Amino acid sequence: MKLFDVYPLFDVNIVKGLGCHVWDDRGQEYLDLYGGHAVISIGHAHPHYINKVYGQLQQLGFYSNSVINQLQVQLAERLGKASGYDDYQLFLINSGAEANENALKLASFHTGRTRILSCQKAFHGRTSLAVEATNNPKIIAPVNQNGHVTYLPLNDLEAWERELAKGDVCAAIIECIQGVGGIQLATPEFAQGLLRLCHQHGAVLICDEIQCGYGRSGRFFAHQWLGIRPDIITVAKGIANGFPMGGVLISPEFKPVYGQLGTTFGGNHLACAAALAVLDVMEQEKLVQNALEVGEHLMAELQQLQKSNPMIADVRGRGLMIGIDLSVPHKELRSRLIYEEHVFTGCAGTNTLRLLPPLCLKKAEANAFIYKLKKLIE
Repeated sequence: MKLFDVYPLFDVNIVKGLGCHVWDDRGQEYLDLYGGHAVISIGHAHPHYINKVYGQLQQLGFYSNSVINQLQVQLAERLGKASGYDDYQLFLINSGAEANENALKLASFHTGRTRILSCQKAFHGRTSLAVEATNNPKIIAPVNQNGHVTYLPLNDLEAWERELAKGDVCAAIIECIQGVGGIQLATPEFAQGLLRLCHQHGAVLICDEIQCGYGRSGRFFAHQWLGIRPDIITVAKGIANGFPMGGVLISPEFKPVYGQLGTTFGGNHLACAAALAVLDVMEQEKLVQNALEVGEHLMAELQQLQKSNPMIADVRGRGLMIGIDLSVPHKELRSRLIYEEHVFTGCAGTNTLRLLPPLCLKKAEANAFIYKLKKLIE
């Protein structure tokens, strides 16, 4: 048997990580400014994380959701306090796609409706309903094309109002900072207006915080820059620093029903231990504040570079979620960053580099990236 060949791969075999650095099988060190798709939140191989996961594995790795799991209770309490949503409810699953799938399902249960509003350039996952809400026809199979979703421009409140006024929308789902869409930011005016309109017309507002949440923007959630409290919030990626996990934060307006949602592996003991370790480190090392401060420094350096170099067309983002629009396709520069300067970055579209480093990134590491980037574009 061989692997199903669906990933275009760089010719690099990463075998080790520490903090914001990774090493390949030849001993070459790389600066990691992508964090495995924004998954590595507290840094690679953090000793506290290792100890917590290893300690839990020595006791119990897994048991089903048919019995009490006190680690789930602890995680809900800790996450509620850390995020400012201690009055919400938590449902745990295994991934971001599952988080959005369950959030959309819950909205439909709650409203009795089937239509969804999503953004142009949105990415919400690859499961059945989540992929239908993703604005990429290349990954939507015919079986997923069920006519549930209308795609609308981000920040065009009038367009969303026209659709909500039809009275058949169960949910509007938005990324307050679009990731795959190229680090596009929702405005406070749009977000606040959308929440008001959703409630006016009996729809649910879901904020997909899978990539932009968990401290990455310099606040716990990106929507907290916009002055809103959505009805449902979805999280994954950084929640467990690489252990597969996702979650749905649910308003107290939603009343749970036995059997309404379910999962085999979601919220298992190892995943909860990993997630609790992440919250420990985020709090002890003040990583949300670090993301804000180092992100602002990195943005300022990139914007200064933009003034003197026409290859950089635009720089935008919040915290350690930054997009660099290039005047040329990103493919060659991204490859040279990896193979010549040994820096991992992400990409979006044809021309955008995405920076999604661990939240423990230091200013010295940000400066090292600026130096390496300058070498390649000047």
